[in-house]
Amino acid sequence: MKTGFTAEHEEIRKQVRALCAGFGEEYWRERDTQGGFPWAFYQAIARGGWLGIAIPAEYGGSGLGVTEAALLMQTVAESGGGTQACSAIHLGIFGLQPLIKYGSESIKRKYLPQAMSGDLHVSFAVTEPDAGTDTLRITTSARRVGDSYIVNGRKMFITKAKESQKMLLLARTTPYEKVEKKTAGISLFFADIDPNAVEVRELHKCGRTAIDTNMLFIDNLRVPASDLIGEEGKGFSYILDGLNPERILVGAEAVGMGKHAIERAVRYAKERVVFGRPIGMNQGLQFPLADAYARLETAELMVYKAAALYDRGLPCGKEANIAKYLAAEAVSLATDRAMQTHGGYGYIKDFDVERYWREARLFRLAPVSQEMALSYLGEHVLGLPKSY
Repeated sequence: MKTGFTAEHEEIRKQVRALCAGFGEEYWRERDTQGGFPWAFYQAIARGGWLGIAIPAEYGGSGLGVTEAALLMQTVAESGGGTQACSAIHLGIFGLQPLIKYGSESIKRKYLPQAMSGDLHVSFAVTEPDAGTDTLRITTSARRVGDSYIVNGRKMFITKAKESQKMLLLARTTPYEKVEKKTAGISLFFADIDPNAVEVRELHKCGRTAIDTNMLFIDNLRVPASDLIGEEGKGFSYILDGLNPERILVGAEAVGMGKHAIERAVRYAKERVVFGRPIGMNQGLQFPLADAYARLETAELMVYKAAALYDRGLPCGKEANIAKYLAAEAVSLATDRAMQTHGGYGYIKDFDVERYWREARLFRLAPVSQEMALSYLGEHVLGLPKSY
């Protein structure tokens, strides 16, 4: 790959490429058309031990860092699986970080091996219909009753809830209006998705058809006090530890998807002959593709700078937000130009680039919008007044 990556990093890339080779464009095209969770791919990843790449060795994981996890996710995206492949597994990689850092020893011993084997699916239940990115305004409540909490509320945009048995659930244990510090009074739970108390209603999307996105209606869900992560009221600070790794991994996925789109466009431009010559001879096609590739390379550098800082225990909020922002812009441009290179064929599903184009739009919206990433940089890096 690049100077600075080790032989071990290259071996990760090699092994993941070999695994993904068994799941080509036809597999992902079928998942996009017919829907249905990509179980065969997910189980192959689990059998390979990749779900445990960032889980500490004492719980059976590989104990590697965000750098290695990012390499895994970028390589998966480069295989052609796009957001369908990445979203099938990435919550199990970054989403467990709050549990790993703050969960009780008994919870970690019980559940981390199940997550690594692929037997346990976990969702991340933070966002709400009326709160959005304003997490401090969540209204889902958790009321202590004896040795349990009773949870009521709604959650929005919850990935893989239909497959998941557990969720990292953020809820207010003290109402917003009753806390002095607004980040207080929010608690994090490793809760069951109990069908008797949680209705899972799927939302139908523009892309990423194989991976369900849902709204949850939570009605008197009983959560044992033993499933509280860390201390009551400190949940908001716990989830912050997962935000930078999430931005880094999503940036890596966007870069990988963009590079695959450019690769497909280049291949087509070499093979497609119009007016007696390959269309790739025309600078009108060469320059847009080269420009898009340069932007992907730039975003990739920031992804791995942010990952290296995180793995060394250094602040990386600036770099993680820049990485996510640049990668989202770069993949949007790359997939659009790949589609344009294909001309009318780019609009046909059998050529796949329209799928990349649809899926790439998600990166500009989630896990944080481009505008919110810029707001972070404006306030926390440039020192400008808070804009919201």
